[in-house]
Amino acid sequence: MESADEMHGWTVKMSLPSVLAMVTVFSMIPGGVLSDMRGTQGLEAQQLAHGSTHLHHRLRRGWIWKQLFVPEEDPTPRVIGQLKSDYDHGEFSIKYILSGEGAGDAFEIDEYSGEIRTLKKLDREEKAFYVLQAQAINRRSNEPVEPQSEFIIKVQDINDNVPQFQNEPYVSSIPEMCSTGTTVAQVTATDADDPMFGNNAKLIYSIMQGEPYFSVEPKTGIIVTSWPNMDREAREEYLVVVQVKDMLGLSGGYSSSTTVTVSLTDVNDNGPTFQHHLYTFAVPENAAVDTTVGRIMAHDGDTGINARMTYSLEDDLEESSTFIIKTDPVTQEGLVLLAKPLDFETKRRFVMAAEAVNDHVDTRFLPLEEFGDRTTLKIVVEDVDEPPVFLSAIYQLKVPENAAVGTVVGSVSARDTDSVNNPIRYTIDKRSDNTRAFKIDQNNGTITVAKALDRETTNWHNVTVEAKETTQNHLSSSVVVFIKVLDINDNVPRLARDYQPYICEGTQAGELIQLLSAVDPDDPVEGHHFYFSMVPEKHINPNFTIRDNQDNTAGIMARRSSFTRKDRIQYLLPVVVTDSGSPALSSTSTLTISVCSCQPAGHCPTGGVEALALSMGVSLQTLLGLVVCLVTLIVLSILMLMVRRHRRKQQEELELEVKELELPETVSQKVLYYGETGGVGADLNFCQPVVPLRHHPRRRERRLRREDVRASIRMSLRESHIIGPDDDVFRQFILDRLSEADQDPCVPPFDCLRTYAYEGSGSPTGSLSSLESSTLELESEQPVCNPRPYVVRLTPWYWGGEEDTIF
Repeated sequence: MESADEMHGWTVKMSLPSVLAMVTVFSMIPGGVLSDMRGTQGLEAQQLAHGSTHLHHRLRRGWIWKQLFVPEEDPTPRVIGQLKSDYDHGEFSIKYILSGEGAGDAFEIDEYSGEIRTLKKLDREEKAFYVLQAQAINRRSNEPVEPQSEFIIKVQDINDNVPQFQNEPYVSSIPEMCSTGTTVAQVTATDADDPMFGNNAKLIYSIMQGEPYFSVEPKTGIIVTSWPNMDREAREEYLVVVQVKDMLGLSGGYSSSTTVTVSLTDVNDNGPTFQHHLYTFAVPENAAVDTTVGRIMAHDGDTGINARMTYSLEDDLEESSTFIIKTDPVTQEGLVLLAKPLDFETKRRFVMAAEAVNDHVDTRFLPLEEFGDRTTLKIVVEDVDEPPVFLSAIYQLKVPENAAVGTVVGSVSARDTDSVNNPIRYTIDKRSDNTRAFKIDQNNGTITVAKALDRETTNWHNVTVEAKETTQNHLSSSVVVFIKVLDINDNVPRLARDYQPYICEGTQAGELIQLLSAVDPDDPVEGHHFYFSMVPEKHINPNFTIRDNQDNTAGIMARRSSFTRKDRIQYLLPVVVTDSGSPALSSTSTLTISVCSCQPAGHCPTGGVEALALSMGVSLQTLLGLVVCLVTLIVLSILMLMVRRHRRKQQEELELEVKELELPETVSQKVLYYGETGGVGADLNFCQPVVPLRHHPRRRERRLRREDVRASIRMSLRESHIIGPDDDVFRQFILDRLSEADQDPCVPPFDCLRTYAYEGSGSPTGSLSSLESSTLELESEQPVCNPRPYVVRLTPWYWGGEEDTIF
């Protein structure tokens, strides 16, 4: 049994607002702590009633507490309660400590008195309650005098939040002409205040704008219609403003509003209506089929599918077949189209009725006959000057290919459809008749042959004939005339190809040697039929015969056996081919049949070469020999040409050895050596210049070409043979050459005269070299001799027998 001093409790003192809050909470929650206390006292009473002899002493307990209350949004720090231990006798020996959520930040405790104070303004919507722990410690022993106790500080709600609408903006639609009470939409608002505390979060809805067409349920926010038969064509959209208030709409509460856009959807409650009772259109008579004559429009107040309509023309009117009407799916207009060609001279005005009917009808709103409307169409045809019109769209004519010039092929005809009926002239477009094979009478349109025709060259003629008015606008039109050239038998049949038949040695009589066929450029109506035969002779051909197969083919048959090449290598066989035309035409072709040594299978392996040899009348060996000889001649000709080119190249290289050499500085000199090794008629040796010649800028202009000098010398030699060495002509020639050499120091080496026109027996002729007139002397240099000098034979003066000269 425990004594009363062993058990102590906590005592809580709260401020008046806190106490009121506690009383409210306890009144709302049945039982609770007070129930526990009453239960404890009831238990003690029961023990006394039963007369228990062992009566327990009542334990001394403090006030058991679990939570405190603090109003939100209170900026003033205040004491919200006090903790006090039973061991606290006012000696300040007990130290109170507060810990947990908000300790030191939102709340603090006086460590001596145990009073709990707020430190700042609290917001219930941010945090609704705080869980804290309290502890009492003996200051002297620093030991807890009470076990740690946990309690809750609850933030008491005030109406400090405005209700907010969710899911804005609100857009809704309802069908027009709907009944009263049709649900439009539901608006929903929320309030951040505590819905369990007072009326702070209790909302109520009302209409601020939109009456008398709409109303709202105060508690649910459901908007319904309150006006019957709202017409979309009168007004299509409504703006409904809904207000929500907290505190059940009492004064002092907060409110907010939202806008609901309500659209009326269309229903088919209107029929199509024409704005005019008569529509008039004009169309030219030459308008093409499918031309749009005009547009009509029936107005329908509805939209979308409810405004779709179909236009039609009355079927009982005669004019309905000339025009048709179609509905434009985009604009819902009626398109009046031309269905047949017009003619002003035949009919000038059309009157018809048109009707427009809705595609979708709804008899809930209108009777069936009100979903359509009618109007009248008047179409006037305008006169147009039209070109001539041919009586036929195309013309097809026929003419035999042997028709004479001037033969009538056919005629074309056109007329002027206008009321004036202008005269017409006919012509043929030259671009369509390049051969000028036809001509046309310009007055009556008769087409005749202008040139000879040939079906095998052109079997169809496509001629364009033009008809033109002779007055007013000279309008014209054209038509195509197809002229077919009919075939006549004017071509002889021929063999299909150049046959080269052969017969093998040992062929038996009656065997097929060659199958023949024929061709004919003609094209008879009943088709070709050819007949094959041999040329009639006095005696029957003993070697071959022709068998007509009656299918435009024929076979060459062997009439006998024992064909050998030793006996004969070729046979000539004339073949006659006749057609079935009227009159019948024929041709004769001679086939060369060669005898061949065939393989066992009947194939002639050397048929091509052997046939060529036979056609030339020689044997195969002879033909091959001719080919070999021809190849040999070609090779020899090529070799001779190469040798000739090689010799010419060597001669050109030799001539290049005689070239110009330049002396140092400005000195030029020509050196001539003459050596005599024997008596009369000995060889002459000449030497090249040993020093180079300097360059002269006008050397090419002043010197003579080597060929011209040679020709001059040759001419002089021939003349000297006649006139003699003492003649004035010869002497003047020598002096001219010497003068050129003395006066021109820049001449090439060939200007040095190396031959003499006359040299008597034993006469010491002086040198004609220009070195004697030169101021330079060559003392120590030896001449470089050309191993092959140019030599002139002066035989005419020695013996007088030969006229040839060598250069």
